[in-house]
Amino acid sequence: MSQKIQADGTIKFFITIIGLVVIAIVLRELSSIFIPLVIAIFLFFVFSPFNNWLDNKKVPMLFVTLIDLAIIFGLLYGVGRIVVDSFLQFSEGLPVYGEKLSNMVKATSASWGLTDPFFTDFSFEHLIAKLNLENIAGGIFSSTVSLLGSVLFVLFFFLFVLSGNETIYNAIKHRYVYKKLTPELAKAKEEIDNTDSTIDEQNILDEFHQQRQLRDQQLETTFKKITEQIQRYIIAKVGVNLIAGIITTIVLSIIGVDFPIVWGLFVFLFNFIPTIGSAIALVFPVLFSLVQFDSVGTMILVLALMAGIQTLAFNVAEPMILGKRLNLNPLLILLSVLVWGYIWGIVGMLLSVPLTAIIKIIISNSTSPNMKFFEHLMSQEKDNVCNYYISLAFYLSLRQRSYIYTIYCSLNKISILVFFFALI
Repeated sequence: MSQKIQADGTIKFFITIIGLVVIAIVLRELSSIFIPLVIAIFLFFVFSPFNNWLDNKKVPMLFVTLIDLAIIFGLLYGVGRIVVDSFLQFSEGLPVYGEKLSNMVKATSASWGLTDPFFTDFSFEHLIAKLNLENIAGGIFSSTVSLLGSVLFVLFFFLFVLSGNETIYNAIKHRYVYKKLTPELAKAKEEIDNTDSTIDEQNILDEFHQQRQLRDQQLETTFKKITEQIQRYIIAKVGVNLIAGIITTIVLSIIGVDFPIVWGLFVFLFNFIPTIGSAIALVFPVLFSLVQFDSVGTMILVLALMAGIQTLAFNVAEPMILGKRLNLNPLLILLSVLVWGYIWGIVGMLLSVPLTAIIKIIISNSTSPNMKFFEHLMSQEKDNVCNYYISLAFYLSLRQRSYIYTIYCSLNKISILVFFFALI
């Protein structure tokens, strides 16, 4: 009997894995549709409290939609204007720093004894002239058109979700509440009709209504939690990036690095992309400081300070804040970035944490022991919980899934120790 149960569990496990792989392939192949749709749904949840407040004020839906669009376009215009102005300011001083770079490369090649004409006759202006500016301009134009098309696609989905959210909610409610309970009610009535039971039919109906109200409440709580988690993530992420960008601007201003606002903007924007963004935001200002000051010591100082700022902000503070606010394990956050990055690229990395938080909320509403197990894995558990499962695993002789939790908790502790010694 136990072997049969174990075999059934193994089959279900592999079926689940195959299903997840198929879902990942579909999401990746149809990313051009799913990415704008997911972003639009995120925007809906972000604007949901504000839209509910306007709805309570009896503001017509048309004006609510126009206000949301005005806010979105205003934010896009504001961010775009800051980015364009910053890079225009940077491009004005580019010839001066190009000449400094040329002199530095020539001096370095002479001191190192290099005879390659590329280094001995290096010229930044000639290097720019050799570039195919037409192809670059064409690439920029096509990228801009693609970006505008994606933005319009997102707005189209956003309008659809905004206008049809009640229909979608009622469909989910019908599937989750009524379709689940109606067969149970019909079965109970059939048993009463076919037997001489003295059970009062009204009691059955009262119990049915109680179950329906309970499921209604669970569904509303789920949507509320999803909204809160998305808002918490956005607030935390924007806050950490903004603080890191401001500190970077102040530090580089004190050192005397030109265009500190541009480099602070780099830190703010690129760190929305996990891992890769931090490297990009670090490399450019460090190389620029080398060209500006022609000093390796100053470059090392800028490198050390910026690396320290980004390490504290994005490797220490951000995982702690996001893990605490979203109740997600930091190790799970790293894995989610890798998985969603594989499926949707950079956009997947950007959306990885809130998507994982939403999945966790949905799993938490399940009564299945298997789903509860995964919920515990995804949560930011305390050490005493891990110790409890470790002890329980030994008592159960590592049966069923307890050994998985044991290995997980052990690896989690080891990763924390490795990170600690790496900092030392």
